[in-house]
Amino acid sequence: MDPKDTYTLYGTKGSGSAAVEMALEVAGLPYRIVRASSWEADSATQELAQVNPLKQIPTLALPGGGVMTESAAILLYLGLDVAPRGKLLPADAAGRAQATRALVFIAANCYSAISIIDYPQRWTTATDEASLDAIRKGTRAQLHRHWEIFADTFAREPFLNGDAPGALDFLAAVVSRWAGSRAHLREHRPAFYGTLMRIESHPPVAAVFDRHWERKA
Repeated sequence: MDPKDTYTLYGTKGSGSAAVEMALEVAGLPYRIVRASSWEADSATQELAQVNPLKQIPTLALPGGGVMTESAAILLYLGLDVAPRGKLLPADAAGRAQATRALVFIAANCYSAISIIDYPQRWTTATDEASLDAIRKGTRAQLHRHWEIFADTFAREPFLNGDAPGALDFLAAVVSRWAGSRAHLREHRPAFYGTLMRIESHPPVAAVFDRHWERKA
């Protein structure tokens, strides 16, 4: 790989960077991964901070300079401006519009809830464990409700993107793995749960999932 043409993806195992990794794989774009996260002291945290002061992942450094952050924004950039037409986003304008809406829905309503569940102390002045646990439980319930709404609004078969998985499939499959969402969907939205399982099993997506998780519900 020519370094001038290579994307650098900052992320770590089991994180949201997996969705961007899937997009890079499916689009056939050259990339390298730098293991970095704010919670891994032995990772490239300082290097990550130089390109993203929030030290959030995924962060994608572009060939020739420039940085993209925020999962939905990265996937939209790759789908609209880099990958072949129809590869990561639907080829038709109406389909792209709904995929854009759905990607932002996940970022705003589902992904954002994970930070509250993981770090409730950031969102309250309370310090007792009972209060923090109440925030976790309430946020988890709201998260699961958001996934129900997503399934009712955006679900398509065989994949969310159409005949083959795309950017929306990748983000939905990754973010739904957290905070008990898969178990909830298996019970309350079984058809959508089945779509998520098809996404995970679809080559080359499956190879990325295998690097990040044991593929199970």
